[in-house]
Amino acid sequence: MTMLPASRVAGRTWTVRLTGHADHTVSVTCSTGACRMPPRSKDTVAMRRFAAEHIRAHARLATVRPNAACACRAADCSYHEDSRASCTGTPLLVLIHNPAVGQVWTLAEICQACARLIHHITVLGRAQGAAPAPRTQPAAETAPARVAVAGGFSSPEAAPEAVPRRRPQRGGPRRAR
Repeated sequence: MTMLPASRVAGRTWTVRLTGHADHTVSVTCSTGACRMPPRSKDTVAMRRFAAEHIRAHARLATVRPNAACACRAADCSYHEDSRASCTGTPLLVLIHNPAVGQVWTLAEICQACARLIHHITVLGRAQGAAPAPRTQPAAETAPARVAVAGGFSSPEAAPEAVPRRRPQRGGPRRAR
């Protein structure tokens, strides 16, 4: 099935941002005006968990549209500034989040060509009826189950508890002291 450019609809983008303030509090904002956000808090860990769960809720509710244009192109390819691409391929729903920075989560409908150029990306879904794309990140491309989320998902207490990670052992056997 060939899509005419005029039949494309603008790719959607959601951005959740964690912002620190001079009084040592943090706040969470969402680009969707209808979303309710918690008040400022000094509990940065809880607010970070809330922000991550909030963007996951948007991802669970979003369905990738087969006629979505690349949101990256609409943003002047700012997601992959170092290189340019001609927007082609199946529309994908991707999460862009750099864990080293950890303050901004972006969920966007973008094309396969741009997805290959963006760092710190997780593919969450693709347009229904689309042929599978070559796997670039096998573990990250599994689509989450579509679970209905109650409206307002705005309580930091609703965020799941963080699972502590074990540090990998480095080097060989340890020396006796």
